[in-house]
Amino acid sequence: METKHLHFNTSIGVKKPENIRNKEQACPFCERDKLTDLIAVDGSIILLKNKYPVLENAYQTVLIETDDCHADLSTYSKEHLHKLIRFGLQHWLAMEETGNYHSVIFFKNHGPLSGGTLAHPHMQIIGLHDIDYKETVTHEMFEGIVIAEADSVRFTLSTKPRVGFYEFNVEMPDTAYQEKFSEYMQVAVDYILNHFPFRATSYNVFFHHIDDKIYAKIVSRFVTTPLYIGYGIPQVPSNLQWMAEEVRRIYFKR
Repeated sequence: METKHLHFNTSIGVKKPENIRNKEQACPFCERDKLTDLIAVDGSIILLKNKYPVLENAYQTVLIETDDCHADLSTYSKEHLHKLIRFGLQHWLAMEETGNYHSVIFFKNHGPLSGGTLAHPHMQIIGLHDIDYKETVTHEMFEGIVIAEADSVRFTLSTKPRVGFYEFNVEMPDTAYQEKFSEYMQVAVDYILNHFPFRATSYNVFFHHIDDKIYAKIVSRFVTTPLYIGYGIPQVPSNLQWMAEEVRRIYFKR
């Protein structure tokens, strides 16, 4: 039966290790020889079943991005960046194609305000048996000011953000991987962490597969506005044009 609510198993949730804030907690992803239920491995990149499947009626996997606990999407070499995103997209789309799930979500948490618990770079691919995430997706949430465009890949800053304020989008056709897709993602993350007009330590990346296109929405994370929490009203800041031009100046006008 289809539902709009995802149930979280708290008895499993309390067992999850957390080291984003608790620096004394050892990192389980660094103990690679102790990892179990591996699905696929490509060098330092590992896809495995989630040891703490807190979401009910879902198939949860974790994609460990690298063996460097202190790395980040913004610091990867181009070689590793492309290898990682190709790997992630391949396994996400393959899970979709099985037809075993109502929908499959693919996302990344980074930083204390992102909703994540482990600092080690990782993503999650989750098959949802009862929920179709695409029912809440609109085309307008990917519309925005074009920052850069090349090789059928477009990089924009949302003018109609889903949650509000600053959301970057990257889109490409789902027919073939384009390197600009990952490179524009990396630019967005680097800008959020290193050039944002406010101190930013957290972001999310959400992947979407809609109407023959692959989208990545890169969202800077701060304390969520009460207007969105209480009323579902997104806010659009007045300096979007300035920010789009600033990203162009820093990364594309050298």
